[in-house]
Amino acid sequence: MNLQTLGWNQYFEEAFKEYKEQGYEVGRVILEHKRIYRVLTEKGELLAEVSGKMRFQALERQDYPAIGDWVVLTPRYEENKATIHDILPRKSKFSRKVAGMTTEEQIVATNVDTIFLVNALNADFNIRRIERYVLTAWESGANPVIILSKSDLCEDIEEKIAQVESVAFGVPIHAISAEQNIGMDQLAPYVYEGQTIALLGSSGVGKSTLTNALLGSTKQEVQSVREGDDRGRHTTTHRELIILDKGGILIDTPGMRELQLWEADEGFSQSFSDVEALAENCRFRDCSHMKEPGCAIQEAIDDGILERDRYNSYVKLQKELAFLERKENKRAALLEKAKWKKITSTQKKSKR
Repeated sequence: MNLQTLGWNQYFEEAFKEYKEQGYEVGRVILEHKRIYRVLTEKGELLAEVSGKMRFQALERQDYPAIGDWVVLTPRYEENKATIHDILPRKSKFSRKVAGMTTEEQIVATNVDTIFLVNALNADFNIRRIERYVLTAWESGANPVIILSKSDLCEDIEEKIAQVESVAFGVPIHAISAEQNIGMDQLAPYVYEGQTIALLGSSGVGKSTLTNALLGSTKQEVQSVREGDDRGRHTTTHRELIILDKGGILIDTPGMRELQLWEADEGFSQSFSDVEALAENCRFRDCSHMKEPGCAIQEAIDDGILERDRYNSYVKLQKELAFLERKENKRAALLEKAKWKKITSTQKKSKR
């Protein structure tokens, strides 16, 4: 196994230079289970844990390795084990807020080149969910590609594609059926040696079927969707990095029915460039787009240029991000306080 096959490139080579000089080795995280990591190296797969120093310095989840990370190792090949000392800078990072009330980042996958946003062309087709996924994908630093799966079950494919195009400007869209091998050739330009692809989408959209089709074998179990609402059952239960025989790396993820935003500053403007371009034409610079005269947003809605649901989604996501930022600022202050408390405690112990 050479590192280039695993996605190694000049970006990571530069970041690893100082560690290499100190005799460390490097590997890529392919699986995580309760802070135990499976790591692929040039010499094979190792079971790894983070060092005591790294654990002590970690303040939050993002300070620990995630699927796709390149990590700095001290391997023990005779035991098939290793110790992780550090994480190389991430080229891209797809995150979401952890479920529940806690304001904390959950990293779904890192160092991804292309994100396949998989959405099914059945009764569970949801344009607002696609909008949210595209926003987060742009923010990650990877290139989003929308995969409309189960095309064999859809009678109005062109209409559905037009709906997606209206909320995903500049994002490639491919209608496929992995089960029937329809449109799979459209995905070939994204799948080649050294490229990492992450599959993201809700349960039941066909991610496992697509994974098996790209692999050319049955690796992931496939379950049917529920009758009545076409909603899926969870098939993939954990994130895993898979090396494809034909070249390329695949990260399959569990279904996410709810994608709570973590951060989306640049992604927000990119995803809603149509709304923000219209807002530039408002008569007043501080227009709230409610009842002001000369509001370009309201005029566009009245004229049918901008869908009201699209604008309502824009407002909703804007409020969600503002609320998250306020909570994150408070959390950052608490983390800083905890960091200095740790440092002070260590200094006191060293003086004894």
